[in-house]
Amino acid sequence: MIQDQEIPKSDHFRYLGSIISSDGEIADDVTHRIQVGWLKWRSATGVLCDKRVPTKLKGKFYRTAIRPALLYGTECWPIKKQQVNKMSVAEMRMLRWMCGKTRRDRVRNETVREIVGVAPIEEKLRENRLRWFGHVYRRPGDAIVKRADRIAWGSNATGRGRPKLTLDAVVRKDLSLIGLCEQGALDRAQWGKRIHVADPK
Repeated sequence: MIQDQEIPKSDHFRYLGSIISSDGEIADDVTHRIQVGWLKWRSATGVLCDKRVPTKLKGKFYRTAIRPALLYGTECWPIKKQQVNKMSVAEMRMLRWMCGKTRRDRVRNETVREIVGVAPIEEKLRENRLRWFGHVYRRPGDAIVKRADRIAWGSNATGRGRPKLTLDAVVRKDLSLIGLCEQGALDRAQWGKRIHVADPK
């Protein structure tokens, strides 16, 4: 209550373009990012669906205007596999639409990506997480945000059922997948090269 006015309780709210949920889950934020991506897409259909525009140019436009909207704020997501798949499905629908292809054409996803010159969003998500991890890890010990090895990335204590997925677990899996260790983040130039995901030419 504020004086005589009752303030309604909400389980989620928007903050700096992201959806914050009271339970710490990111499902609403994932859905919101996809919706924002489609809004950007629809506002640019005059370019992306124009057959006179070269496909590679469409891909460049997508990488510049659409994909950043999909990836905004994803650096700290403890994202699950089904949520990654959800984003990948949305991206592939966009890319196939750009190429004028449907699933009935039986063109593989990899081929579509080569045509438009766009790397998988799953790999770009990992690049974003590791870039943020490296940025935090390099912070001096007396900074407001402590070094990544001292950060509480989340707790697995959830009581019954499967332990809650944490950012720490996701980042460690990323590091293992591409053969990196945490200390490698101290060399900013090399770290950037190792985690970079290049779009197909």
